[in-house]
Amino acid sequence: MFNIKSDHAVCVEGLHKSFGDWPVLWDLDLRVNWGECVVIFGANGVGKTTLLRILSTQARPESGTATVAGYDLRRQAESVRRRVGVVGHQGFLYEDLTCQENLVFYGRLFGIDDVEQRVQAVIAQVGLGRRIGHRVKTLSHGLQKRLAIARAILHQPQVLLLDEPEGGLDQESLSMLGGLLSDWTQAGRTVIMTTHNIERGLAWGDRMAVLDDGKIQFQEPAAFRDPGHLQRVLAGSPPPTPGPTGRETSG
Repeated sequence: MFNIKSDHAVCVEGLHKSFGDWPVLWDLDLRVNWGECVVIFGANGVGKTTLLRILSTQARPESGTATVAGYDLRRQAESVRRRVGVVGHQGFLYEDLTCQENLVFYGRLFGIDDVEQRVQAVIAQVGLGRRIGHRVKTLSHGLQKRLAIARAILHQPQVLLLDEPEGGLDQESLSMLGGLLSDWTQAGRTVIMTTHNIERGLAWGDRMAVLDDGKIQFQEPAAFRDPGHLQRVLAGSPPPTPGPTGRETSG
């Protein structure tokens, strides 16, 4: 079991983020427990990707406080980065390197002991054993997504941040990912993920939320057991307003 520095895996208070004159997140509060998988739903453009980018230190909020694994996002960004694993719309993979070379590079970046052994373990975990020596640019989108998942879990982070991680995955890969998430939370680690797939989100998550009007809105768990109810909740969300050039629209 890893060393826990704080009561909550993620603690956010009064977070605010705008793109130009367009507020995306405002006065947002979020607390996520250790050993919990929180699934965030919401329409495109409401700020789901932006929130995960902030929690992974890829973007900075204008105001508010946030800690991940007990470390302050503003003052201890490097410590946060060492304790999160990120799967986003970009794989952060080097296309001219092989699967193994990519993971060894990241493993050394994180200072992992016995990096070759750890690389072999995660390659097996995501089912890429036969592709370990293949260059990334020769892999299909789904196999690249598997490698991105391997990269994210390589250093055994305390918090996984997953932005629509199921995109491009076949049924076998989805089963692998679902099992991985279950193992992750059972080990006391935490997952925050976004998805548009209601049924899959309900199957994988311990707690469900909707991001709307700049805030995280948790509802009673029973309300989410019916996919139709959640569809009605999401349908009631106002459509996103187009922002200035450069604003993220992926969610």
